[in-house]
Amino acid sequence: MNFFVLFALAIGLSMDAFAVSICLGLSAGKAIAKRMLIAGLYFGIFQAGMPLIGYVAASNFAEMINAFDHWIAFVLLAFIGGKMIYGSFKKDDDTKKEVSVGPKYMLPLAVATSIDALAVGVSLAFLQVNIVMAALFIGITTFTLSAAGVIIGNIFGAKLRSKAEFLGGIILVLIGTNTLLEHLGIIKF
Repeated sequence: MNFFVLFALAIGLSMDAFAVSICLGLSAGKAIAKRMLIAGLYFGIFQAGMPLIGYVAASNFAEMINAFDHWIAFVLLAFIGGKMIYGSFKKDDDTKKEVSVGPKYMLPLAVATSIDALAVGVSLAFLQVNIVMAALFIGITTFTLSAAGVIIGNIFGAKLRSKAEFLGGIILVLIGTNTLLEHLGIIKF
């Protein structure tokens, strides 16, 4: 696998984490550096770790993973997105609570956005790729794009503070729905 193919793969795998990071940045307030680091680490580590797990599991579990990975991603993203949408309708004062970046919130997001990387790891096993280098590259790319996503979300969040949580929830639900529909063969992107 050449560098350009690996780069395209890393960018593609990072897009879900990038979109979620934008949502995290929408409500970052003054804690932007902390959110950049947390989002980058969670998403980067999971995007690097899942291909490694998939590579090791290779063909033993490939059919089981492919059979339901899209459902797991859909349920996790739809639940978290729905919770954000519901929360956006609550009447609060102008000091709206920030969306949590604690483990209870970030762990399901990191898993949901990296499940595709697990299947990619399985396919990389058949291509005889240096999985450690590929996984590190994917992780670093995801870390960088996730941190940038928080900044982008924060810029727009300052202008759209009252709608940030609703928008973030919609994006998460759409990512989950898109993942499900793609894997069911209903749509192709």
